Amino acid sequence: MTEETILANATLVLANETITGSVRLVGETIAEIATGRAVPAGAIDCEGDYLCPGLVELHTDNLERHIQPRPKVDWPHVAAILAHDAELASTGITTVFDALRIGSIPSGQRYRRYARELSRELWQLREQDVLKISHFLHLRAEVCSETLVEELNEFGPEDRVGLVSLMDHTPGQRQFRDMSKLETYLKGKLGLEGEGFQRHVSELKAMRMRNGDKHEVETVKAAKRLGAMLASHDDTTPEQVRVSAGHGIRLAEFPTTVEAARACRDHGLKVMMGAPNLIRGGSHSGNVAAQELADLHHLDILSSDYVPAALLLSAVRLGEIWGDMARGLQTVTRTPAQVVGLDDRGDLCSGARADVIRFRFYQGVPALNGVWSRGRRVA
Repeated sequence: MTEETILANATLVLANETITGSVRLVGETIAEIATGRAVPAGAIDCEGDYLCPGLVELHTDNLERHIQPRPKVDWPHVAAILAHDAELASTGITTVFDALRIGSIPSGQRYRRYARELSRELWQLREQDVLKISHFLHLRAEVCSETLVEELNEFGPEDRVGLVSLMDHTPGQRQFRDMSKLETYLKGKLGLEGEGFQRHVSELKAMRMRNGDKHEVETVKAAKRLGAMLASHDDTTPEQVRVSAGHGIRLAEFPTTVEAARACRDHGLKVMMGAPNLIRGGSHSGNVAAQELADLHHLDILSSDYVPAALLLSAVRLGEIWGDMARGLQTVTRTPAQVVGLDDRGDLCSGARADVIRFRFYQGVPALNGVWSRGRRVA
């Protein structure tokens, strides 16, 4: 028999408003939205809790954190994938684009090649239906690398690559214009400082000169071949945004300045910012604060980045900042789903995929009371 769940007497977060009502899930689909406080026989009384679509996460490094919980530690991959999947479900994320770096530097032995093998293991688990939520791939294509083209060619249209980001972490520009911030970051991550840091910077700059332009061209071509959305990353100037728009990019990840965010708006690019940036009140790299862009209405999508639990918290904070809870939650539901072409989710409406979360507030913080993915309770 097809499983049916009714979530009643709830505050429903719809596309443009919040109302009191109920949601009926039948199998993997939302079958009906009704208004009112009635609790039919057999229904779950939500006691006024919020119900909204499951969260859609476009950029998270969380899987990498599980694979390598400490420097030089390679955790068993199946265990890491399952732990990552369960963690995201527990935070209300029901669709994730797992960010995997492609473009390694074998000569430096600092950025190993891992994405192809890891994605195969991920899809094996998906085929066995042991994953709680929906997974797609987000290939972070690092143009300042040695093996990017070779690694891009390892993926095909069957690999559920939904997003490809043009990444350029050459020192002295974009995210790390402030070299002191970069040195602090690499000291903590790789133990680099002093002469070692300077040598690393010189090597990366030389690599960008040799390979960067070719890698950028090949990444744009690969995204089209894979049928994936192409995104820019850390655009800093209006000129960089203009180039991104020229590639057909419609999603800008983490622009670093107000000027770049404004240019994104002018060129029709959706702006995504990090939830930790919003919660912390600023960027750890010294770049523009997410709240500043929110105040200017230059922010469309939030990403949990490196803290999965930050996604729901940041969205409700935006709802408070804007005085519109529905609009705040759109940044983690409807808008990210639409920008990557997932028209079956992101809204509480009849016919949508039955991805739903339930939460209430404790001391101003949203606390989850239930997560359903494809109509099945997963947290």
